[in-house]
Amino acid sequence: EVLPLVSQHMADHMADEGITADDLKRLWLHQANKAMNDYIGKKVLGREPAPGEQPNILQDYANTSSAGSIIAFAQNSDELKPGDLGIICSFGAGYSVGSVVVEKA
Repeated sequence: EVLPLVSQHMADHMADEGITADDLKRLWLHQANKAMNDYIGKKVLGREPAPGEQPNILQDYANTSSAGSIIAFAQNSDELKPGDLGIICSFGAGYSVGSVVVEKA
């Protein structure tokens, strides 16, 4: 149940900000497990994420709970160009979901 909820939250957030999937350069998702992230990335982008478009840090840190999206962001954002957009999204217990749209300055 949580995966459709997270995907819809992100889609609604993008719509509120006037952003389409084509505008996004990167998704930094909660690092619970790769299958969950792959599902969300495919739903949000409307296609399979390209390599590097949805970084995964599970192999290095395992499940770091909500901090995983921030760790993924910290380790996978330096190469973005000014104006590039992405979304950081974490989710967890009680079906809580939070996201922020970020733009490289």
